[in-house]
Amino acid sequence: MKNSKKNISYFFKIALEEAKKGMEKGEGGPFGAVIVKNGKIISRGHNEVLKTNDPTAHAEIVAIRKASKKLKRFDLSDCEIYSTCEPCPMCLSAIYWAKIKRLYYICTREEAAEIGFDDNYIYEAISGNDREKRLKKIKIKENIECKALFNKWIEKEDKVQY
Repeated sequence: MKNSKKNISYFFKIALEEAKKGMEKGEGGPFGAVIVKNGKIISRGHNEVLKTNDPTAHAEIVAIRKASKKLKRFDLSDCEIYSTCEPCPMCLSAIYWAKIKRLYYICTREEAAEIGFDDNYIYEAISGNDREKRLKKIKIKENIECKALFNKWIEKEDKVQY
């Protein structure tokens, strides 16, 4: 799925328009994304955290949700995503879960940090280097019901693995 510079510029233009629209409406930060399949835009999204009071409503997540709904599937491996900024760890994880194979972005996470969107502490937590320990993780002793549920999943014959 190689795109020409002309197509890439066009897709980024749309992502930037999305980012501006959301920011100007006061719906969230200056972030936009588009998902493309076979050279056609499938979905677009902008940051809607303030609009929805949903901390997961980042541009990439919004675009992934719309694309999945439109295509009626969770596997977006035949799609690409164009984002105005390097995705945060949550969005990057969602891109991996959606199986998207190609990510294009403009601004870096360091540039996002310069305007107040610093997610470095999350990267540190993921790597185990978080000195601040903003989240206390507590492992509960083994629960028979929970294990039984996991075992039921293993035995489920009509399951769809994702």
